[in-house]
Amino acid sequence: MDVVLAELAAALEARLEGDGALRVARAVHPSDAAAPTDLVLAMAEDLEKLVKPPARVAVLREGADWKALGLEAAILVRRPKSAMAPLTARFAPEIHAPPGVHATAFVDPSAEIGEGSSIGPFVWIGPGAKIGPRARILAQASVAEDAEIGPDALIASGARVGARVRIGARAILHPNAVLGSDGFSFATPERGSVESAKATGAVAEGARNTHLMRVFSLGGLRIGDDVEIGAGATIDRGTLRDTEIGDGTKIDNLVQIGHNVRMGRNCLICAHVGIAGSTEIGDRVVLAGKVGVADHIRIGSDAVVTASSGVGTDVAPGAVMMGFPALPHAEAIRVFMAQRRLPRFMEKMRSQNAARPKSEPEAP
Repeated sequence: MDVVLAELAAALEARLEGDGALRVARAVHPSDAAAPTDLVLAMAEDLEKLVKPPARVAVLREGADWKALGLEAAILVRRPKSAMAPLTARFAPEIHAPPGVHATAFVDPSAEIGEGSSIGPFVWIGPGAKIGPRARILAQASVAEDAEIGPDALIASGARVGARVRIGARAILHPNAVLGSDGFSFATPERGSVESAKATGAVAEGARNTHLMRVFSLGGLRIGDDVEIGAGATIDRGTLRDTEIGDGTKIDNLVQIGHNVRMGRNCLICAHVGIAGSTEIGDRVVLAGKVGVADHIRIGSDAVVTASSGVGTDVAPGAVMMGFPALPHAEAIRVFMAQRRLPRFMEKMRSQNAARPKSEPEAP
């Protein structure tokens, strides 16, 4: 996959210095450079130190002295992190997904397959399903009845798209993700332990879960355009209304999103996040790894919740929350500092009490 250096610089909207006619075949870490056609990505000062022959071309931070590194040419970027997106996209290997339906796939006669789509080995497409143009459904994935896959979407191997799930254009589903399973919703004939605990803080006499009755998920699941959902992630259908994931949102591996959740656009949901049912999340929200969100919570747009936090109350737009239970960042820091000082405080109190004459009352 040879690329002319000048063309790559133009695509990155970055400054090129040196011989722009040079061609590169792959992008590599500086320590992995093995051929003159390798493009070394060394956009941090510590990585620049690793640049050595046979590397002759590199992508560097703006202001780096590429000549001192012995290079013949360099692309200089202002924001290395954002440059990684188009760089890696340019050198990403193509997915083997030839157009057409593989001989081992099963497609229900009532399903609609868009022009240029690829249906891989052992794929199952259910009744009434609609596969958009150029969508790629890889080996052993399944698309259930009445589901819709948008144009140019990628459904990776082993992924499961359930009934009445609608996936937008250019969405990516990674291996073994499950979209559209039933929500975790059960009712008790009388007031149960959870209702009692929420109301009174205790399990009242007679408030026991003697029988759990399934509440079926009659709604669907709507996934917007340009959404990416990680491996092993699960998103439930809604009870009566659809669960919704907004355009551009990115969901990491092993995330669980419950029934009736409504999530906005361009959110970042990191690994091991769990979001309970009927939660409403605004646009551009970031939930870091292992965040837990209780049911019926509202999280405002542009809020950030740090790793391993537990959200049990509404979060204001733009807030930065931290801790368990999650508190505004500045308040959480004060609490953590006080906790760290507590052992020293207690030791000081014990020392004072030990030195105090027995006739004097002890300090509390």
